[in-house]
Amino acid sequence: MSFTSRIGLRSHVFGDLRELLAKASPERSGDRLAGIAAADREERAAAKLALADLPLRVLLERPPIPYETDEVSRLICDTHDDDAFAPVRHMTVGELRDWLLSDHADGETLRRLAPGLTPEMAAAASKLMRNQDLILAARKCRVVTRFRNTLGLQGRLAVRLQPNHPTDDPKGIAASILDGLLYGAGDAVIGVNPATDEPARLLTLWRLLDELIARFDIPTQSCVLTHVTRQIEAMERGAPVDLVFQSIGGTEALNRSFGIDLALLGEARQAALALGRGSLGDNVMYFETGQGSALSANAHHGVDQQTLEARAYAVARAYSPLLVNTVVGFIGPEYLYDGKQITRAALEDHFCGKLLGLPMGVDVCYTNHAEADQDDMDNLLLLLGAAGVNYIMGVPGADDIMLNYQSTSFHDALYLRRALTLRHAPEFEDWLRRMGIVDQAGQLREAGAAVPALTAFAEAVA
Repeated sequence: MSFTSRIGLRSHVFGDLRELLAKASPERSGDRLAGIAAADREERAAAKLALADLPLRVLLERPPIPYETDEVSRLICDTHDDDAFAPVRHMTVGELRDWLLSDHADGETLRRLAPGLTPEMAAAASKLMRNQDLILAARKCRVVTRFRNTLGLQGRLAVRLQPNHPTDDPKGIAASILDGLLYGAGDAVIGVNPATDEPARLLTLWRLLDELIARFDIPTQSCVLTHVTRQIEAMERGAPVDLVFQSIGGTEALNRSFGIDLALLGEARQAALALGRGSLGDNVMYFETGQGSALSANAHHGVDQQTLEARAYAVARAYSPLLVNTVVGFIGPEYLYDGKQITRAALEDHFCGKLLGLPMGVDVCYTNHAEADQDDMDNLLLLLGAAGVNYIMGVPGADDIMLNYQSTSFHDALYLRRALTLRHAPEFEDWLRRMGIVDQAGQLREAGAAVPALTAFAEAVA
């Protein structure tokens, strides 16, 4: 099935759905590297025109990766809710885009619609949107999840406290946790990327996080971001695992390169649910994604990286996660070249994830060899705050010394909360108030004005 559009006297023909989606994408280095990007602006505009006229049902009936050869395609088709899809079944991609921006598409309407949309529909609509459209539409989508606190409420911004250490030194990790808590970070999760996957060292980290949360009665959750098989083994041995983490992708081949499949994710979720560690809810999964991972694993099947990223959200959606975040600039300039491409990708990912019903966060980040800097990240951070992002990262000094990339700091989260009048997760804010870290309005108190209750914490670190 080919697609044709005309600009002036020139006709442009796109051989199949994969080519149409790829050439309608905004410019990015990953699609150029894969040889699937539009040749120039005219071809991109022609692809957008053809895509706008495409009926949504075609995207459901013709997955870009065949049903028979890919379990992610099977998941998307087999879990599609036809009743939820009914209100937009008659629409084209362009009509969906217009409707999403209209007053008819309010938050509750979009919540009911989410199970009826496929990732390809969300990705296609995003390709027709300007940045402001992606912000406005995503802002309407509120996705609320719970484990030991409530995340995703209107007017709230959570932070993952990311206390990584290059040697997994417990004192170094604990010192970073204390630093983050004193700045009001940590309501999304206290999550450590370990430098090793040696089981005894991992168990030390799980016990450290569990002891701190329990000793100080912190209404948050912990996670050690090692491979899911290590987490299953740890749970079998009695480790205090709160959230199960895994990087995921939008194709079966990519997930296989990660050492996972859908059945393994289901097994991990059941194991975590059986522990019953959540006090307010049972959202026990934490997923990370990022544009370009399928291409880097040679598992992209000729599909553009943004569409594949949206397909990863279908995988996440199947397991009712507490947290999902796109680590948007982490892979490098081979896939997102500069600050402009990183910004666009982050807004696309956040919009698509929210539209599909996911609790989206974004790691506002870049590598040191990308054509980007902290000013680009400041701009993106503000745009995501306006778009209603559920959470961001909190890294000491914004410089992750273990993963060697630039992210957002505790100070950045403080800035965003003040600039946009955003508050912490409610249960976490109550705890911060009891500890004397914030005042009655949820604002950080002056240094030295409080925190007597954290003296024991500081002593434990020392």
